[in-house]
Amino acid sequence: MVDVSAKEPTARVAIAEGFLHARSETVQRIAAHNLPKGDFIPAVEIAGILGAKRTPDLLPLCHPIALDSVSVVLETQPETKRIRIVATASATARTGVEMEALTAVSIALLAAYDLLKAIDRDLTIGGIRLLEKRGGRSGDWKATGA
Repeated sequence: MVDVSAKEPTARVAIAEGFLHARSETVQRIAAHNLPKGDFIPAVEIAGILGAKRTPDLLPLCHPIALDSVSVVLETQPETKRIRIVATASATARTGVEMEALTAVSIALLAAYDLLKAIDRDLTIGGIRLLEKRGGRSGDWKATGA
């Protein structure tokens, strides 16, 4: 692990996104809350939050961070036949929370896939990326086009 003991804790925020591409009917069923495995949106959001909290268990050499907050928001986009998931992680720490935000999105997408695979075999996960980070020695950053 990288030694961060000499760094001062500062406020850190990271925002990530990812997409689940699905058939039109699937996206419509999500929006209508008409799925066989129950309440899809809260299940996916909670899975993402749990993923953020477990990031150091999943990624080698990732520092355990006491997260101040994690939010996972799911948005259906019928016009593009996809579901967009955005995760925001924040902490006052010596290192960033980018991996926590990216893990939250990734785990939320995997949970969504699992909950939908029985009704849609054409699901595709993609577009996982960091949109923005704030705080720390390197300062603020935004992805191009974000």
